[in-house]
Amino acid sequence: MPVKRAEKTPMPVRDALARAHDFREVNQGYTEFHARFEAERCLRCQEPVCVDGCPVKIPIPDFIHAVVTGDMAGAAKILRTANPLPAICGRVCPQESQCEAECSMIKNFDSVAIGHLERYVADWERTQPPSVEAKITRKEKVAVIGAGPSGLVCAGELARLGYPVTIYEALHAAGGVLRYGIPEFRLPKAVLDWEIGLLKTMGVEIVCNVIIGKTLTLDQLFDKHGYAAVFIGTGAGLPQFLGIPGENLNGVMSANEFLTRINLMRAYEFPESDTPVRVGKRVAVIGAGNTAMDAVRTSLRMGAEEAMIVYRRSEKEMGARVEEYHHAIEEGVKFHWLTNPLEILGNAEGWVTGLKCQQMKLGERDASGRARPVPVEGSEFLLPVDNVILAIGTTPNPLLTRTTSGLLTNKKGCLVADEQTGLTSKALVFAGGDAVTGAATVILAAGAGKRAAQAIHEALALPK
Repeated sequence: MPVKRAEKTPMPVRDALARAHDFREVNQGYTEFHARFEAERCLRCQEPVCVDGCPVKIPIPDFIHAVVTGDMAGAAKILRTANPLPAICGRVCPQESQCEAECSMIKNFDSVAIGHLERYVADWERTQPPSVEAKITRKEKVAVIGAGPSGLVCAGELARLGYPVTIYEALHAAGGVLRYGIPEFRLPKAVLDWEIGLLKTMGVEIVCNVIIGKTLTLDQLFDKHGYAAVFIGTGAGLPQFLGIPGENLNGVMSANEFLTRINLMRAYEFPESDTPVRVGKRVAVIGAGNTAMDAVRTSLRMGAEEAMIVYRRSEKEMGARVEEYHHAIEEGVKFHWLTNPLEILGNAEGWVTGLKCQQMKLGERDASGRARPVPVEGSEFLLPVDNVILAIGTTPNPLLTRTTSGLLTNKKGCLVADEQTGLTSKALVFAGGDAVTGAATVILAAGAGKRAAQAIHEALALPK
């Protein structure tokens, strides 16, 4: 066997100075040469441990081998059978901590660039006629609440198994966090719309502007509309706040609101789109997860002269993907590590003027497994800013659980559901994604949706 190359093939990216001022996609994707060159690094292990790291269990060596041989149609079929959203997951999934972290190559070299290859194959598929069709063979109808990643994947898997599926979405467009939370420069809306279009081709019906718990109740889906099972994938869209003075000032908003205005309501096209959003000259984003990185990089693209991350822990403890962090640095984002906000200051007109902070140091590990930030006495200082965006986490919206009897939640407001099947405390009601785990990754939500679809199939199709 020839010696494999040690380093993975880099992803081509746009120039940092140019991309920091527009919403065009940063990563440019592999060419066919790049893809086949990188695919040849795969060892095709007899026991492919990379699959163990994939929440949707893609047969990774099989699709990569198809790339090596030039069988892109075969590679696309393998991917889509396992994952209804490969073009999305190839872009936003944290492969470095999932499948690529388990790659056998990583013992001595760079892992195979599994995510980049997934994106390449899915983007190739986008240039071809649709490869899927509706094959409804079951009479039992299934309702899916929420058109985010868990709901879309659950619906796609159920459609593949032959079920008529209807997704009920509260907003006016499907996609959930994929549409309103992730910026265009990371996930183009055209890619999202294409993936959703394929689900519709498979027979999935999507009904928007319906709030389950208000427009309809969950029980009515069973009793009035005749659904045999329901999957809840409503996400975790309720923002959390710090509880410090000044959070009610003008110029303070949650990352959820900021990114929704930008993404779903197209505020970046104002005045052509009538949903303006104010971005000041100096923007501070509180937090260091993927949402924080999206918000701070979006601020630059919306005209901020200086955009900064303020985080109470160190670089080592941040939750953001390494790639997004490096892209942010290249684009000019500033970072204030070990910095804890104490108060948001404002002027007489009620607008933000500054952020009072305190330096921190790392102490013992807390329940999260990370070092606990400890205040440094006498270290207070002021950051002059005119916008503060809070990206410190989200929780599920309680509307559905408040209007549905028999649905158990935990102390964080998340639905209680079986980890493997997604079955909740209510018969034939399943759940997955952020509504169960709290805010997590797209691919973990996708994995939960797929497992729940299989559990629904077993509950409805197998002999009792």
